[in-house]
This record gives sequence, structure tokens and C-alpha cells, in this order.
Amino acid sequence: MSPTATPDTPAQHQPEAPRDLVGIGIGPFNLSLAALAHPLTELDTAFYEQRPAFDWHPGLLIDGATLQVPFLADLVTLADPVNPWSFLNYLRSRDRLFPFYFAERFHIPRAEYAAYCRWVSDHLPGLHFGHHVEAIHWNPERELFAIDFTRHDPEDTPAGHPAGHPEAEAEAEPLRRTYSKNIVLGIGTTPHIPGPLRPLVEAPAVPVIHAADYLEHREWIRTAEHITVIGSGQSGAEVYLDLLRHRPVGREKIHWLTRTEAFAPMEYSKLGLEHFTPDYTRYFHALAEPVRDRLVPAQWQLHKGIDADTIAAIHDELYRRTLHGGWPDTVLTPAVRVRTAGRVAHTKVELHLEHVQQGTSTRLTTDAVILATGYRERPLDQLLAGLAPYMHRDNAERAHIDDQYRLTLDPAITGTVYVQNAEVHTHGVGTPDLGLAAWRSATILNSLTGKNPYPLPPRTAFTTFGLAPQPSEHEPQPQIPHPRQHKAQALTPLMES
Repeated sequence: MSPTATPDTPAQHQPEAPRDLVGIGIGPFNLSLAALAHPLTELDTAFYEQRPAFDWHPGLLIDGATLQVPFLADLVTLADPVNPWSFLNYLRSRDRLFPFYFAERFHIPRAEYAAYCRWVSDHLPGLHFGHHVEAIHWNPERELFAIDFTRHDPEDTPAGHPAGHPEAEAEAEPLRRTYSKNIVLGIGTTPHIPGPLRPLVEAPAVPVIHAADYLEHREWIRTAEHITVIGSGQSGAEVYLDLLRHRPVGREKIHWLTRTEAFAPMEYSKLGLEHFTPDYTRYFHALAEPVRDRLVPAQWQLHKGIDADTIAAIHDELYRRTLHGGWPDTVLTPAVRVRTAGRVAHTKVELHLEHVQQGTSTRLTTDAVILATGYRERPLDQLLAGLAPYMHRDNAERAHIDDQYRLTLDPAITGTVYVQNAEVHTHGVGTPDLGLAAWRSATILNSLTGKNPYPLPPRTAFTTFGLAPQPSEHEPQPQIPHPRQHKAQALTPLMES
């Protein structure tokens, strides 16, 4: 089905000309930036991703799991509600607007969000999958960034080895180079493996996996006699519930352990959610570095707790299993950390546990371990090694990032490097939140163009963070164009696959 808008498309890129912006990584955040950049026909952009196609947490698209932000937190809507790459336009392109209307869903299934992002990535021009960026350098003669990359042909990649895998390198084309005035890094996060368990995860044939790979291994995990889930965030809760629902009553044999002090609900009150507004992001960025470093771990319940509906579903399932007497054979214990771990009899894992409050310890032998231990920002240092001498850092040797998401670089670098989802230490707990994706992308594009193509509201929260006055209602407000006056937006015609 074709959309209603078919205006001008961006100018064709001239092979020898430098880009205005090159994006590295195509996850939801850089996809948001690409979608909002698309109507800005004066910008020549390209985005590179080493994976062969868009993929968003495929191991956690469990049936019934929902996104933890409303559907309005799509790639574009909170910055540009009439943008053609919105979730509602995705539904329209699939003739699903009325079913969605009657479903009355504010929080959509996680799998549906992934399908929406794939729809955008399949039709949005300027996205280059199967391209692995090797290095970034500053070319002082041309005053441009040089981006070196290799391109992988999915058809030539050895079976079982995705593009970017070491054994696929032989099939890659020779190193190529492109130039750009500006760069935006959106290389995402990587699964976090606690130190004591890292050797087991890296060893072959050991039944220890990260939750990021849960669905890929779910069938054999279900056959294990005893299963241990470590981590009490949303992912841990969803994995535990999915396993529990498929275990025989009275023979569940699941341990659920977490280092946090409780299986706690996520802070989801209306005013609590204002920590995920641009107002709080600006407030946090202006705080002193030591204060920011103390705040982030103290705010764990804002982003590491469990959705209240999931907690209720777990309790309901456990309660159902007591109807005929007895207790389910499952153990839920908070405040426990794994001190060491090792293999036992080749097919089992022994965990050495310590209770952080009691100071007691014990051993647990299990047949499978799922690590719902979260994600960490992927380090920028290797990719930016060529820019290391020019980068400003804080007292902890982390990259300094200004309020417009720009790395602070030596004045000798006249180009700009923007970052997405690598700035928790400077911008706070809202950094990985999908609800701020469109606003951050709009902030970057406003900074990049200097023309304010996406006017953003000066105030977004009822809470006043700090002793600074809110913008007065008498102060000039940004002029947001009426939808009928909105500039026609470029859109590539869509074709049903």
C-alpha cells in the first residue's frame, strides 16, 4: 500500500562529495534520527550497520511482553506528530488502524514495536546494512571525518556466522572510505556478563546464556531439570514467568536470584515518570559530576524495576499452583550475589552464593543459567581511537558530552561527533529510554542544521527540578507549524513485501 505523501526526495549523493552526516549503528535511536532527517532534503546522510538487517532484542520478544513506554514513544511522533514514519502511519500502511483502535492499547507488544522498526528500516533510504565501520579518523587537509568500512554480502557470509563475525571477514570486500562533515554514533549496548560467570558463557557447551539469547535457546532450556534465573529487572521477570508457565505443577524446579534487595516494581507514577522528560535531562546534565555519579545508581528503580502487571502475573501463576495444597517448587531470593561459578560433571553448573545482608553463603547446583543481568554501553574508545588525542574527558576518563549530545573535542576538529545512548554519565537514566528518542534526534538535527527544523517545547514537566524558575508563560514560545502548513515531507513509496 502506498502512503498519501509522495513529495520530493533528497538529492542524490555525489560519490566524491562528503556527507553532511554519517551515522554508525542502526538501532532504534539512529533509526529515529534517520527518519527525522529524511524530510530535511538539504541534508545528505548515510547510516551504516554491520548486521544484515534491522534487529531489536530478538531473544526477548516473548509472547505477551509489552513495550514499557506508550506507542507515542515511536521513532518520530514526540518531535513531529505528522511525520510519515510514525507508528500510526505504519498501522495505516497495513490496514490495521481500526483493529488497533478497538484494541485500546496504549502499550503495544514488544514484537509489534520491532515489526514497526523493521518497516521503517525496509523503506527508509540511506540505510546501509552489512557495512562494518572499522575506524574513524580526522583528515586535517580536507577538514572532514574519514570513515573506513567493509561491506559484507549476506549471500557470501559462511553459514552460522553473521556479518562482522571473524570467520566472515574473508568474504568481505576490501576496505572502503567515505568522508563526512559530522558523525553520529549509535552503536548501542552489549549484554553484561558478571565477572564470575564470564568464563562459563564463553566456554562451549556450557548451559549458561544471557537473556538476550533466551528465545534462541528456550526449547532446550525448558528440558533442563533445574533452571536458575539471575537478575530481577523486567527481562528477568519475563523469562522467569515464561519458564514458570511451562513447568509442571509441583515440579517447577526454578531458582530466581537477584542482587537487588527486593523484586521491586518499577517507578511508574505520573510524577515519577517525569525523570524521563527533557526537563530532567537538562537538570541532570547541569549537575556536578560527583552528584551525577551518585544519583544514577540510586535511581535503579526508575529503570531496573519490574512492571507491576508482570509482578502481578507472576504472583497469580504462583498462587494458582497452590490451589490443591502445597507450595510450588521454586525459590525466589533477593539480596544474593554470585561469588564464583564453575562446571560440575560437564553438564551442570555450581554457583557459590552469598547473601549480602546476612553475610551467609551456600552452593547451588543447576542445569541451566539465564543471566538477566542487563546491558552496558558499548565502549566508544576502539572505534574512536583515531580521535582519542582530541577528546576531552571527565575525572573518570569518560568522554565529555555537552547538552546537545556532542563530544567535546579539541578546536582543531571542526566537525562534530554526536552520540546516542552512550551518555548516562552526563544525561542520566533517560539515556536508553525510547520515550526520549525523537526528542534527542530532533535536538541533534537542530544543532546540526542551525535552523531549528524541529521546534521543541521549553517545558515538559510539572516538576521543577532544582531552584531554577520555569519558563514564563509570557516568554516567547517556539512557533510550531499547523499541520496544514507543514512542509511536504519526502517519502519513498512503500511496496508490500
